[in-house]
Amino acid sequence: MVVIFGILMFLIIGLVLLIALGLIYIYNRLVVLRNRIENAWAQIDVQLKRRYDLIPNLVETVKGYAAHEKELFENVTKARAEAIKTTGSVGKQAQAENMLTQTLRSLFAVAENYPELKANENFMMLQEELAGTESKIAYARQFYNDTVMKYNTMIQSLPTRLVAPTFGFSLREYFEIEEVSREPVKVQF
Repeated sequence: MVVIFGILMFLIIGLVLLIALGLIYIYNRLVVLRNRIENAWAQIDVQLKRRYDLIPNLVETVKGYAAHEKELFENVTKARAEAIKTTGSVGKQAQAENMLTQTLRSLFAVAENYPELKANENFMMLQEELAGTESKIAYARQFYNDTVMKYNTMIQSLPTRLVAPTFGFSLREYFEIEEVSREPVKVQF
């Protein structure tokens, strides 16, 4: 009887230790993923700030050629200011970025009407730098969204689904920006 009681106690202690180790593993994995999400968001933030810094120079360059487009310049400036001050959810930030992207498209559409502007070395450099920054934002956004997907999948999977709320882990939002729609290339002979 004492032997059976000893074996039973050994099994109970082993089971408790196994459960404790499982909880520690799950908790640590969630912390790692949460920290990766925070780091990924910080990378997006760096690129967004870089974008914000380029926009005033771009607006000033275009102003020199298209001074009568005052409303457009005000819209770009207002959208930039709104994007800079937006805080809170990822969704709100994405919405502000979409608005800024739309106003920038309008700015570049106006620039198309001014061949001298399109040939301006400063404008071309700023446009190229902005395009590079947009690519970096897209890459950082992809990394962020991939990390959020892994984190959300883990939270929604068993046994993590039972443990995550206890430790304050909850689902995260994706950072979704409107993609530039491109027309198919028309080839004429």
